[in-house]
Amino acid sequence: MEINPDNMELFAIGALKINATIFYTWIVMAVLVSASAVITSKLSTGKKVPRWQSVLETFVTFISGQTKEVTGRNPWDFVPFLGTLALFILACNVMEVVPLYHPPTSSFSTTAALAVAVFFAVPFFGITQKGLWNHLKSYFQPSPIMLPFHVISELSRTVSLAVRLFGNMMSESLMIAVFLSVVPLFIPLVMQGFGLIIGIVQAYIFFTLASVYIGSSVSVHGE
Repeated sequence: MEINPDNMELFAIGALKINATIFYTWIVMAVLVSASAVITSKLSTGKKVPRWQSVLETFVTFISGQTKEVTGRNPWDFVPFLGTLALFILACNVMEVVPLYHPPTSSFSTTAALAVAVFFAVPFFGITQKGLWNHLKSYFQPSPIMLPFHVISELSRTVSLAVRLFGNMMSESLMIAVFLSVVPLFIPLVMQGFGLIIGIVQAYIFFTLASVYIGSSVSVHGE
């Protein structure tokens, strides 16, 4: 019983082997792009707003509100990045209810890539918000001796982000697979619902932690 989508080779394009992680990532991307194109093609500012536009507006409002609360700054500087992270992870996890689908977030290569994106986003937003010199100074505060500890902190939380999401999604997929193999019907359905909740919670946790890291980077020392 194979759980890790990295080890599931589906087909090959010449010498390029396509595993389940790559394939289902393409599927999620196609679903998100197609859904966005359909929803935004019928935007309305009148009293009667399409249902899916309301859903999208609710999601954006929630993300911007949470981002402002965590960072204490204008959320629209960060919403495109953080919102994309949250939406991608949420879509990956929620689509697990589809038969034969394997969430890319149960692959360490995917979660590591997302964590690396956050790793580079933290200094990027720190520099754009405070300037290069002020951002570099933050690594030496409150004392120059803190420099190696700040660097270790940056690296360790990146690893923590990747491992946390991967571990939770991998264990949840394993639990469902085990129940599917030993129990007929009812309990696997319950586990699918449980897995759906876990997927939503994990997307929120990843988004919140990324917001906290970026918020700490753009804040002025002592703020």
